[in-house]
Amino acid sequence: MNRDEIMEILPHRGSMLLLDTASLDPDGTARGTYLARGDEWFFDGHFPGNPVMPGVVQCEIIAQASCTLFAGELRGRTAYYAGIDKVRFRKMVRPGDQLEVSAKELRRKLNVVVVQGEARVNGELCASGEFSFILA
Repeated sequence: MNRDEIMEILPHRGSMLLLDTASLDPDGTARGTYLARGDEWFFDGHFPGNPVMPGVVQCEIIAQASCTLFAGELRGRTAYYAGIDKVRFRKMVRPGDQLEVSAKELRRKLNVVVVQGEARVNGELCASGEFSFILA
C-alpha cells in the first residue's frame, strides 16, 4: 500500500500519518516502512544538535503498520490503543534512517487485538513490544 491506500484504512493525516508503505505478507505479518527525513516536528526539539526519533513515535509507526493486520475490519471503524506492554528500545533512530516495522497478531478477544511488533534499521532491532488495540 502507498500513502493514499493507507489513508483508506487509517484516520491519520498530515504529520501524524507516519507510514510511507504498508503490506501484508501471506504468513499474516504486517510490514511497513518510514524514512526519517530529519525535518519532522519531533526531531526539532528531540534533541537540538543530536536528533533522535522519540520512542513513542517508533511505537506509533509500529501501531499504524499493525492496522494492516485488520484493514478489512477497519472500514468505518477506528483502531484505538488499549495498551502498550513489554516495550524495549535498543537502538537510536536518526534522520536518514529507513525504519522497517513488522507486526503479527498474538491473540484476540471480542474487539480487542494484541499484536507483537518491532522496528528495525538495517536489520538491527530498534524497538519491540506488544500493542493492544480496541476496534471501535
